Amino acid sequence: MRAILSTLLVSVSVVSNAAEPLPSWNNTESKSAIIEFVEKVTEEGSPEFVPPAERIATFDNDGTLWSEQPMYFQLLFALDRVKQLAPQHPDWKTKEPFASVLKGDIKSVAASGKQGLMELIAATHAGLTIGEFDQVVKEWTSTARHPKTGMLYTEMVYQPMLELLDYLRANDFKTFIVSGGGIEFMRPWVEQTYGIPPEQVVGSSLKMKYEVRDGTPVLVKLAEVDLIDDKEGKPVGIQSHIGRRPIFAAGNSDGDFQMLEWTTSGDGPRFGLIIHHTDAEREWAYDHDSHIGRLARALDEAPQRGWTVVDMKQDWARVYPSR
Repeated sequence: MRAILSTLLVSVSVVSNAAEPLPSWNNTESKSAIIEFVEKVTEEGSPEFVPPAERIATFDNDGTLWSEQPMYFQLLFALDRVKQLAPQHPDWKTKEPFASVLKGDIKSVAASGKQGLMELIAATHAGLTIGEFDQVVKEWTSTARHPKTGMLYTEMVYQPMLELLDYLRANDFKTFIVSGGGIEFMRPWVEQTYGIPPEQVVGSSLKMKYEVRDGTPVLVKLAEVDLIDDKEGKPVGIQSHIGRRPIFAAGNSDGDFQMLEWTTSGDGPRFGLIIHHTDAEREWAYDHDSHIGRLARALDEAPQRGWTVVDMKQDWARVYPSR
């Protein structure tokens, strides 16, 4: 009888552990706050119940779902494209930010931020069809490796955030990416990596035109910015692409401030989440003074706005799926 009882207790323990949400999160206030929010908005009959159609969750990408140091990964992608195309553009040797790229002056390139990134993207991808660009991105993400970790960039996604995405979707949330990164850069790989389909990606974009090439209709990228989906642009992108105000938003920098402000200022239960990079050993530690992913205003105002700040070092048991 004792053996049977012991077996039953072990079985119950295994089932309980398997069902535990967010297993790569330590049992801290951040994890508790997330679970409490999800439980109250999904409990039918609760005064804070939110119908499934209104359970919209938006996530920044760079620094929120995957790493972003020593510079935005799409910027590293753009640098590779500049080097490949440089022989066709001799004027780039003296024109910024291309000259800095070709000189290997990464600090100056990184200092150009999202605006510099969009300029590089506009110049290096104009004229490509969406299909051609999709293929270029897939080839790069399947072969290019991070200069410090040696990992594929799509391997440098955060395991705790993958679990959070799954947890929200299991509770009938619809998850979107709302990123300053390029929308067409993200769409080729986000579904396989995050489980987020391409139609649920909002990002910075170039204008496009429709034309027929050799009898085949194509969409062609133009060297003209359509939307920079950063800071004030994020609520605009959300309304344009989603049409509903989120009830849950996650970011990691001041570039996400307006998205969190827009989300949490709505009626009813709301949740704002900030990923604070505090783990120099497993990832990077940075906030107020960083040239990439600067987190100052959002971090300082988080307590008064009721936003949950995730301390990566304290709140996460692991960072990457493989580490």
